Amino acid sequence: MPNTRDIRRRIKSVKNTAQITKAMQMVAASKMRKAQQAALAGHPYSEVLNRVLVSLRDLVSEADHPLLESRPVEKKLVLLVTSDKGLCGALNTNVLREAASLDSKSTVFVSSGKKGSSFLARTGRDMIADFLLPDSPTFLQTKAVSKFCLEKFLSGEVDEVSVLYPKFVNTLTQKPVLLSLLPISKDKASGIDHDDKSSGSQFLFEPDADEVLNAILPYYFHFTVFQMILEARASEQSARMVAMKSATDNAKNIVKDLTLEYNKARQASITTELLEITTAQMALA
Repeated sequence: MPNTRDIRRRIKSVKNTAQITKAMQMVAASKMRKAQQAALAGHPYSEVLNRVLVSLRDLVSEADHPLLESRPVEKKLVLLVTSDKGLCGALNTNVLREAASLDSKSTVFVSSGKKGSSFLARTGRDMIADFLLPDSPTFLQTKAVSKFCLEKFLSGEVDEVSVLYPKFVNTLTQKPVLLSLLPISKDKASGIDHDDKSSGSQFLFEPDADEVLNAILPYYFHFTVFQMILEARASEQSARMVAMKSATDNAKNIVKDLTLEYNKARQASITTELLEITTAQMALA
């Protein structure tokens, strides 16, 4: 049985760790609220933007814009969105597991996040760009990422552009999602009912549908990437808050167990001393 001094040192060490994880939990909780609000705030706008695209689907042909034109897929580009820091549970592990399952010969990667870029470099995959973004990126900051991917698609270097990111479901649930963005499919632009005739009747396009389509399609891609990066940030902070809360609770449980062990060791030590004193007295009698 370890002596009481060693147990006291372990208790002090675990308590210090618990204080650190508790502080990180509070910081992550504050950032989580802001990140969730930013991610959820864009949903209504995204729904309206999707409805506009759905209402345009019968007015133009897919050959009218290069972002709508499907071609044989020989080379794919995947935008890999991860966090810059760890301590967020299995969030990055799940996303990187999905990235590892992709065909490395026909896939090139653009990374946003140090965890993703480290994984790509470590596994020898073809990473053509790496972007560093702050915790709360703006639309202009994420547009640099989406613009790079857009240019690669328009130039014909890649035939498909997808985004692999941790989708925010709720505070406790985040799941890795691989979503194809380019070419843009008008029939799958949104999850609304395409047979709903009222969805398109509420929009009038001026000067004409082609002009609106040419203006809205690049912006739609930029905004979708922006929204996905915001959801990845919300997922990161949520996962980190949950992980740090779990670590704090585990540290408290360890302190309880160590305290019980310390009391047992102390009691055994006192009992041994009493027995020694009693034995000595009996020997002197």
